[in-house]
Amino acid sequence: MIIRTQLEERETRILSKHATLSMNSKGREKEEKQCDIRPCFQRDRDRILYSKSFRRLKDKTQVFLSPEGDHYRTRMTHTLEVSQNARTIAKALMLNEDLTEAIALGHDLGHTPFGHAGERALNAMCPDGFRHNEQSLRIVEKLENYGQGMNLTWEVRDGILNHEMNLTPSTLEGKVVRLSDKIAYMHHDMDDAVRGGIITEEEVPDDISRVLGHTSGEWLDTFIHDIVANSLDQDDIKMSPEVNDAFFKLRTFMFDRVYTNPIAKGQEGKVEEMIKILYQYYLEHIEKLPDYLQNMLEEGETRERIVCDYVSSMTDRYSIAVFEEVYIPHTWGVL
Repeated sequence: MIIRTQLEERETRILSKHATLSMNSKGREKEEKQCDIRPCFQRDRDRILYSKSFRRLKDKTQVFLSPEGDHYRTRMTHTLEVSQNARTIAKALMLNEDLTEAIALGHDLGHTPFGHAGERALNAMCPDGFRHNEQSLRIVEKLENYGQGMNLTWEVRDGILNHEMNLTPSTLEGKVVRLSDKIAYMHHDMDDAVRGGIITEEEVPDDISRVLGHTSGEWLDTFIHDIVANSLDQDDIKMSPEVNDAFFKLRTFMFDRVYTNPIAKGQEGKVEEMIKILYQYYLEHIEKLPDYLQNMLEEGETRERIVCDYVSSMTDRYSIAVFEEVYIPHTWGVL
């Protein structure tokens, strides 16, 4: 018996009746031979982890643009924290950890340079709009591997697309990631905001602190324990009414005091203009795009779409370097 089959059978014995079993996956868009060691969701996790799109997350903004200091989160550290939170919850609920981790690692692959500022700029410029969750799906389905995509399973792709709060994943593992994403960014964004002198934990309103705790670490502990306690043996992932209410109050507080704070966000106007200029530049110089993107024009993709693909894939550092190369005059001299 091959190892993968043994692992799949172990899932049937150990996991919750509400878990998504690897052997029951709806499969991939392109049929391929299965691995003899890894179940399908573990294989998807590995494909995402080894992708160039994942590696680029290390130099993409989470909240704070180009912070001075080594300990502020990037889009990659955010992703890793989401993955850890999600795996903790999934393991406690006896759900499929491989599926959970694959969705978590892939959920933000489509983020732009400079986080939501870049997303706003491309959404304003691209005729079809730009939403990072849809771009994450486009990356794994089409753009990664020079236009070949990753050929991930249906369940992983569904979870990546539907990780936003206004959407509903089809699996409990996807629902775990959707909540884990939100509790992760509120935890670490408060931690970064305190480190940056933007806010103190003592400023959080008492009606929130009484429910969630007085530090960002206590919040995270409360959220995870509450989700596990209220989702155990249930066909849904949810918080208690009291914690859910505090969650949304905290989210509103964070948007008011951190995510729209002029100290933290003072440079975002410059970033948005730079991204818009780069978008327009490549629209007028389509020949400068990689060959695999240009080839998509022959497959029916629009110029605007592939330019959006290219600009959104840039890291913070690379987008600045390109902008300087194209628009900033260089010094010269005679030897």
